Amino acid sequence: MQCVLVDTCGWVAVIEANLNIDKSLIECAGINQLAILPRVLEELEAIEGVNLMLPMLRKKSIVLDTPNNSGKHTDDQLFVVASENKFPILTVDTELKRRLSKANLPWIEVIGGTHLRYVR
Repeated sequence: MQCVLVDTCGWVAVIEANLNIDKSLIECAGINQLAILPRVLEELEAIEGVNLMLPMLRKKSIVLDTPNNSGKHTDDQLFVVASENKFPILTVDTELKRRLSKANLPWIEVIGGTHLRYVR
């Protein structure tokens, strides 16, 4: 099953852009199944003062196990899962996108604060 891995900053950008995540993902990538790592959930739960619609994210997402060989940094964990499964990552993190580009891995980003773009 093809999934889109959610990065903390990617989810925040989706919420700030007020995007319909299901519709936007189908339109840009033909995928609407989200996957999330426990560390990303922890980071999102630590953000205060913003309604990040976490109950909806949990309902729509498959929670994946953290890979044993991925280290403790969230970006490293996301990178390992993306590499092993060829899943795109929903992110706006410039450094993570640079790593993905060097490894020839896809990502999905919020652009112009209005829509998603699938970069392969």
